[in-house]
Amino acid sequence: MNGTFDFVGSEDKPALIAFSTPEWLDTCKSALNELGYKVHTAATHSDFLIRFSQARYQVVIVEELFGANTPDENLTLKALQNMPVNQRRHATVLLVGNSFQTFTPMEAFKNSVHAVINSSEMFLMKQLVEKAVADNDTFLHSFREIQNRVFASGTRF
Repeated sequence: MNGTFDFVGSEDKPALIAFSTPEWLDTCKSALNELGYKVHTAATHSDFLIRFSQARYQVVIVEELFGANTPDENLTLKALQNMPVNQRRHATVLLVGNSFQTFTPMEAFKNSVHAVINSSEMFLMKQLVEKAVADNDTFLHSFREIQNRVFASGTRF
């Protein structure tokens, strides 16, 4: 993990990315920067877990083979898949790889992510991130509205 402290302010839009392929990392980082996100890069699985636990990332993008030779060996993806939903609901999680078509709902469901992106479409990363975030916000709008009302009223369950 980077030794310098990187403060995330209340107005920031934090994003966390985990890639083993440098070209994909650069493409993803520049797309997120264009969208106004404050991008953090995880170098290892443990770095990812530490960073994810310390900030409420709005966008998380993981390479299918991050730190692994096969998707089954990807400890970061496994950790996200096994994480309780209340610990990751704040983030729109995207998975990038070669073994699926972009925005295939069943592949996303199978991998416990919001969207999957085929690496051949990385040149569209900015638009794909915008769409995934908008879709997730639309899906969770009612839930978040009710949750805010409950918290505002002080009701406890």
